Amino acid sequence: MPSKSSEFHPSIKTQNTNETTDRKTDVGQGGETHQRAADGQRLTTAQGVPVADNQNSLKAGARGPTLMEDFHFREKLFHFDHERIPERVVHAQGYGARGYFETTDPIPDLTSAHLLQEKGRKVPAFVRFSTVAGNKGSMDLARDVRGFAVKLYTEEGNWDIVGNNIPVFFIQDAMKFPDLVHSVKQAPDRAFPQAQSAHDNFWDFISLMPEAMHMIMWTMSDRAIPRSFRFMEGFGVHTFRFVNAQGDSNFVKFHWKPKQGLQSVVWDEAVKINGADPDFHRRDLWHAIQSGDYPEWELGVQVFDDAFADRFDFDILDPTKLIPEEDVPVRIIGRLVLDSVVDNFFAETEQVAFCTQNIVPGIDFTNDPLLQGRNFSYLDTQIKRLGGPNFTHIPVNAPKCPFAHFQQDGHMAMHNPTGRANYEPNSWTEGGPRAEPETGFTSYPEAIEGEKRKIRADLFADHYSQARQFYRSQTKVEQDHIADALVFELSKCEVPAIRERLVAHLPNIDADLAQKVADGLGLASVPQAHEPRRKVIEDLPASDALSILKNGPGDFKGRKLGILVTDGIDGGMLTALRDAVEEVGGMVEIIAPTVGGITTAKGAEVAADQKIDGGPSVLYDAVAVLASPEGVEKLKGMHPAKCFAADAFAHAKFIALGGEAKSLFTAAGVSEFDDGVFELAKKEDCAGFVEACGQLRFWERQA
Repeated sequence: MPSKSSEFHPSIKTQNTNETTDRKTDVGQGGETHQRAADGQRLTTAQGVPVADNQNSLKAGARGPTLMEDFHFREKLFHFDHERIPERVVHAQGYGARGYFETTDPIPDLTSAHLLQEKGRKVPAFVRFSTVAGNKGSMDLARDVRGFAVKLYTEEGNWDIVGNNIPVFFIQDAMKFPDLVHSVKQAPDRAFPQAQSAHDNFWDFISLMPEAMHMIMWTMSDRAIPRSFRFMEGFGVHTFRFVNAQGDSNFVKFHWKPKQGLQSVVWDEAVKINGADPDFHRRDLWHAIQSGDYPEWELGVQVFDDAFADRFDFDILDPTKLIPEEDVPVRIIGRLVLDSVVDNFFAETEQVAFCTQNIVPGIDFTNDPLLQGRNFSYLDTQIKRLGGPNFTHIPVNAPKCPFAHFQQDGHMAMHNPTGRANYEPNSWTEGGPRAEPETGFTSYPEAIEGEKRKIRADLFADHYSQARQFYRSQTKVEQDHIADALVFELSKCEVPAIRERLVAHLPNIDADLAQKVADGLGLASVPQAHEPRRKVIEDLPASDALSILKNGPGDFKGRKLGILVTDGIDGGMLTALRDAVEEVGGMVEIIAPTVGGITTAKGAEVAADQKIDGGPSVLYDAVAVLASPEGVEKLKGMHPAKCFAADAFAHAKFIALGGEAKSLFTAAGVSEFDDGVFELAKKEDCAGFVEACGQLRFWERQA
């Protein structure tokens, strides 16, 4: 008799197609689309149990905690956590550094956390920055979310703030995390593209998930292509709790504010930087720390109570929403300084294990369904990736305070209980550690009630209002970049229906944005807008804190000037320019036609840091060109030199020209010069140029 296994396992025979099909759809409570398979296939667990809801985890009430008995959720996350070995499933491409955290404004009234009780209290820290979608070895400047994970080795144990450089996320419920990552990773049938979201699978998924629209505005903005780890914000994403010594609780959101301001690149730069230096972010962090220019962030908190949560327009448990700083100001309570690179990349950066569940007394969770799922998932992931339950014995993961427990054995155990007692309670004189009810971690006794259902709270269904607020908070330049990014990404989709379905979300965010994207894609008209599950709040005020350009540094500290030079230049002008940059805390790199460097008009030898082929202008925050008459003729005959000039101008960089350098730009196609181009006629001109560079870009040129 022939095998009939496929009757019981229909997923064995699935049809791959490059086309999307029209399917009957249902709309879920959160506004997401539930598709019914045209061929009658039903979604089941790995055990063959039919699934009724693949969008929501099982909760105690609409806003209650996720329940452990949700076997479908457990199985789905369990399998997803074990998909890759040995690199991380997400955040595989990362870079770490050591440093310290210091409390600058103690808050004992808000939390009993030992670290935050006293000004000047300091603890060691380890930070890992990363991309999300790319595999290990992928380029640094992919358009992507950046992980910003901080491990604080406190006197009460390790506290992990496992965040991103964007304060919201794509999904509301951890049930959807495997689907999100599957959609953005390489397609399983062809294993590409990687480290990219510009493909059909991702946008097919996103176009069916309106809850992702707020996050899409962020990832299509310049936040997703930061200039450096040093110049980006970090966010805890979720709402947590502060609990003080009296047991009083407030809600809290965590923010890391870079002391040197925000900065990103433009897309054309990102593409070219990935070709010129795919290790750009990691190299930047390494050189900054090694040169003593230690990156620093301030830890800020938004603290609010139940009364604010009740009157806020959105649910504070929804991870696709933020709280504008104008509504709840960010209070700075500490600083994070990275002052040391790792001794060995694998031992520390690759083996460091962050878990959202790692908190200390005085910090507690909320019922954010994405946070609840992460707490469940991360421990599982680390066990798989690092080989067993004893990954906490690895030095980078081990607490630096005393610890004692009865856990024993397992793969690679480095610490086991000593003596006879390996259980508790016991009656032995030297019976080992005991619980301490007064000082040990105690969960906040939040009252929980509600029906046991797969469900989301009603307010979670507003998917467009904050996306609209974010877009309206950007400058004109930033809005144009968002539209351009959407056009680029969607133009990589081969299926027209996916493009149109996504564009149909945009009128709910901004009509002009929808029109720009439709025009950019060559659509005959803007598609009929999807019907929002909840009415869009159109009058939310703009928030300046959401714009990068409104939060720039104001000076050139920590930035890099690239100076292209030729033989026969005025060495005094070069020295004056270098001195002006270094006086404000900036860095200089010399680029020359040959790596051997150049000789000035007075015969002085100047070493080069880069040959022109390997030092394109995209690697620098601003550029200068110093060229003699003979030298500029040589540059005009070199394609990389003309690209250096053309790109610097096209990317709105501030430019300084000395000697005969202007003719290089003319040869590169620059016909008109603007106020962002400075001529260095005398040494005193250098200071004015460097001061202007503090604005980072001459955006009027791009407009």
